[in-house]
Amino acid sequence: MRTPTSDDVSGRLDSLNGEHSGVFSPELGEFENAEQRAQQMGDKETKTGTTTVGLKTEEGVVLATDMRASLGPMVSSKNVQKVEEIHPRGALTIAGSVSAAQSLISSIRAEVRLYEARRGEDMSMQALSTLLGNFLRSGAFFIVQPILGGVDEEGPHIYSIDPAGSILEEEYTVTGSGSQYALGVLEQEYDDELSIEEARSVAARAIKSAVERDLASGNGINVCVVTEEGVEITQHKDFDEVL
Repeated sequence: MRTPTSDDVSGRLDSLNGEHSGVFSPELGEFENAEQRAQQMGDKETKTGTTTVGLKTEEGVVLATDMRASLGPMVSSKNVQKVEEIHPRGALTIAGSVSAAQSLISSIRAEVRLYEARRGEDMSMQALSTLLGNFLRSGAFFIVQPILGGVDEEGPHIYSIDPAGSILEEEYTVTGSGSQYALGVLEQEYDDELSIEEARSVAARAIKSAVERDLASGNGINVCVVTEEGVEITQHKDFDEVL
């Protein structure tokens, strides 16, 4: 048994003393010390640094990220896959804490499978984005800022979801430390009539622009294409393979 501290429940009302609100704790929104724990980790936590982009086209969506992870001032990995399939026709990019993002992805995949097993139908992108927002609002995942891209019966969708859980549907969006460089490219080159192949090239140019100037981004590009047929993720060390 651990020694009680000022943060312990010792001395507080519990279910035996007439307080029943915490019987089923913890629940969403009850992780009060998540932010404090994240700050204490500091440079000991592996972070993606990151530049991630998402674009919507009439045929589907394109997500792209760089491939570098950092540990404080050091490059801790040069081969990180920062976009993952979480739905038969949906994928998620990650920016922020690697451990929190991995936990979030595992949790979302489990919830999607449970939802679809119970209802016998694919989860819509609106429902999936709401689920993601709820998870982030819980405070259980420290700081993660994902982009959700997917296709459902209503067509392609791109959602920007911030660490506090707000959800914004966009035509294109960016996250991460290289955002300002990538966004400049997207502002110049995005068009809602882009084909999938054209969108891949635009996304690659946006990531490459960020890699040129942002120290926390680099080492190649992950490209994810989501259509009605499913999710395809590829890795490229050479940008010329995508441009």
